[in-house]
Amino acid sequence: MEPDAQNLRFETPVSEADPEPGTQRGEVSAALRVQILSTEHWSLLATRSQTWSESFARAQMFLSVLSASVIALALVAQTSLFGAGFTAFALVLLPVVLFVGLATYVRLVSINHDEHRWVRGMNRIRAGYLELAPELERYFVTSHHDDERGILATAGWKSGPTLFGYVTTPAVVGVIDAVLAGVITFLGTSALGLEDRLAVVLGVVVAVVWNLGLSLYAARASRREFESHPTISPSPEAP
Repeated sequence: MEPDAQNLRFETPVSEADPEPGTQRGEVSAALRVQILSTEHWSLLATRSQTWSESFARAQMFLSVLSASVIALALVAQTSLFGAGFTAFALVLLPVVLFVGLATYVRLVSINHDEHRWVRGMNRIRAGYLELAPELERYFVTSHHDDERGILATAGWKSGPTLFGYVTTPAVVGVIDAVLAGVITFLGTSALGLEDRLAVVLGVVVAVVWNLGLSLYAARASRREFESHPTISPSPEAP
């Protein structure tokens, strides 16, 4: 006689494999933790590489537009002998180039923030490695702290950037943008009848103000980026 089908119970088979020695059933083993951390580490490395590629592409695009504009201005200058036609053409072309440069600068600053985010993640992963194997700390040449000091140390800065900040890609683009703003100011004020000497002084002042303004924007944006992420593994206090 067949058993009643309603009385049959189906149970999910349970593996009888023993957990890794030293690991309770249901806990994640150290080997699996390392595998998870390594996978995330490689993912961050790939994303960081893409970030750098976009940074180079953006800067190259802007410099290409700038170079083409300078060549166009040189051709117009030969035909117009730096007359009214040249000034009018420059005042139409250069603001467009300045817009491209300003958009490039803002995006490069944002890309730097993305870079900080990826480095922060990798520093946290190194901290995870050291939780599993603390004796390996002496072999690491990069930081495993996710605060500002740790991120800058991994990026190659032992302290906050000073004059080194002016040789970064965003800073170089920012200086070019400031010079473009000064040249546009000079050409515009000269076309309006201002004396050339005063137009030059005003152009220099505008260039300096633009450079300071862009630098201040980058510094404040960077400060907001650092403060928007809570620190999990802070750096030890300096002796």
